[in-house]
Amino acid sequence: MHSQPGFPPNENNEEAGDLMKRLKKIVKFAVIGLTVMAAFMYLNNSSLFTEASDGEPLLLAHRGMHQTFPMEGITGETCTAERIYEPDHPYLENTIPSMEAAFEAGADIVEFDIQRTKDGQFAVFHDWTLDCRTDGTGEVRAHTMEELKNLDVGYGYTADGGGSHPFRGKGEGMMPSLEEVFTAFPEESFLIHIKSDDPAEGEQLAEFLSSFPEDRLEQLAVYGGDQPIRSLQDAMPELRVMSKATLKSCLLPHIAVGWTGHVPSACEDTQIHLPEAYAKWMWGWPDVFINRLEKAGTRVIVVAGDGGWSEGFDTMEDLDRLPPDFDGGIWTNRIDVIAPVVNE
Repeated sequence: MHSQPGFPPNENNEEAGDLMKRLKKIVKFAVIGLTVMAAFMYLNNSSLFTEASDGEPLLLAHRGMHQTFPMEGITGETCTAERIYEPDHPYLENTIPSMEAAFEAGADIVEFDIQRTKDGQFAVFHDWTLDCRTDGTGEVRAHTMEELKNLDVGYGYTADGGGSHPFRGKGEGMMPSLEEVFTAFPEESFLIHIKSDDPAEGEQLAEFLSSFPEDRLEQLAVYGGDQPIRSLQDAMPELRVMSKATLKSCLLPHIAVGWTGHVPSACEDTQIHLPEAYAKWMWGWPDVFINRLEKAGTRVIVVAGDGGWSEGFDTMEDLDRLPPDFDGGIWTNRIDVIAPVVNE
């Protein structure tokens, strides 16, 4: 038998083999690179490796001490004064007694609302119109401060569908002006809520605050519609401000690059009201995230739920949802309930 003649090596097979070897090396290095990056992202953002702070949570009393109400079914047109819970304290929102009671209960910051008046002042009042809470009618801005002073701010409150009005006659003359609030509390910290989207109101507030010394401005923050906050920020860049626009300009870049430890410039020297539902998406949440922003001059306040209707951490069960040893800011509608628990 004749032996089968030999065949020359297949050059295509050799090239394919070399290509596979190169691909395996590339995949190997890619896997190593991704593993190293994942390890870096974890170690750089894990609160497990962050030393616990000795600080206490910052307690923000929304509307001071006020009458709370169920949140179910609320819309922008709901008159919340007509659906309050049975009162267990005598205070009405946005009044000087309610602010005083909130600070005495343990609030570090009190939030209040402002509305522009016909005579160019700011009234401390929540609603756009007077019809829900007071014995007046029409828009707040259609009245002078003197006229607003003659109203009863407790007139419309009821816990039983109008069967009784426990605060009627007890809120006469209690709507304060912005100036009166700062006269009554010259050293306390406040969060001011501009209730409109009128840029002129930001300009007006900037003019009002322009005479305040730097250390007093450090105790204040302002939030509200995009336009008035933009005009206020332009006039007073040193003031902590927040709006939906400023919040997005900070948090969206942070979600993109925060894993590196970089704090976007929009997150510096400002205030963030972070809805509980979105907190878990923040790189380094909770301790690393809060520490980074505090070093950047920014205060972080956590709001319950998705932040849609100023929901607060108002019960002990609500507090259980916060991370252990949480030392950021806590938004609450029941400072009288929450402060004693936190301070323990």
